[in-house]
Amino acid sequence: MKGEMAYSEYGLWFLVILNSAIFIIFAFSFAKPSKSKDWTSFGAFSAFVIALFTEMYGFPLSIYFLSPWLESQFPNINWFAHDSGHFWEMIFGWKDNPHFGPFHFISLAFIFLGFSVLSSAWPVLHGALRSGKLATTGIYARMRHPQYAGFVLIMFGFLVQWPTILTLVMFPVLVFMYVRLALREEKNAEAEFGEEYRAYAVNTPRFWPRWGKLATLRKQS
Repeated sequence: MKGEMAYSEYGLWFLVILNSAIFIIFAFSFAKPSKSKDWTSFGAFSAFVIALFTEMYGFPLSIYFLSPWLESQFPNINWFAHDSGHFWEMIFGWKDNPHFGPFHFISLAFIFLGFSVLSSAWPVLHGALRSGKLATTGIYARMRHPQYAGFVLIMFGFLVQWPTILTLVMFPVLVFMYVRLALREEKNAEAEFGEEYRAYAVNTPRFWPRWGKLATLRKQS
């Protein structure tokens, strides 16, 4: 019975492909990777998205793996129903449609914020790259690496909505990778811009914006 339920409500590989393509293309339109490091960060994000939607619509590996424990702790929940993948709504007893649950809305807020950060970062970075100058205006006046912060916000939002074993393992690994990429970028920027970048770095946090204090640097004409 459980196998039949899982088969009937999962195995939707067209939705796996469709949703993965939508979010990857959407992210690509904001991130617009051009250098190898850009493709590395974008590729890692794409792998996370594919892993997520594979379990959301294709094969619920985490549910199968955890089903003995889940069924013993929460015996009144059909864990092989598709909506049960909204894990937090299930364990906290949300009785209505999980798509209207509090964690789902929290998830959407993080995802929307992440895409907003990406969309704000790209025009500034693209303009700076074209002119050969340091990106210090717009959202770059508040944080040094908004592109990575945006990807992390989106992934965290997906984790809140639909956590899986694989994405929970991937998330800290990808965050660590983004931090390393950011540190490498900083070394390259310091080598290229010298004192201008050092002064910018002193005034501007890496990933967490300092809302109470705007960075004082502006692009030099």
